[in-house]
Amino acid sequence: MAVPKRRKSKSKSSMRWAHEAIDVPNLRPCPNCGAYGLPHRVCPSCMQYKGKQVRLKKAVVTEA
Repeated sequence: MAVPKRRKSKSKSSMRWAHEAIDVPNLRPCPNCGAYGLPHRVCPSCMQYKGKQVRLKKAVVTEA
């Protein structure tokens, strides 16, 4: 099994972890309803994609 010859420095370890920061999600407004959501996905509030109705919203059933 391969074993590293020398210990990796703190600088090299930090360089390896530099790209792992958490970014702010890229949200964009829906052209139909204006709600914010991820690009290239169905709008979570109106269920439309590219101006077409893709899915129907689930109805909430309340028992009285």
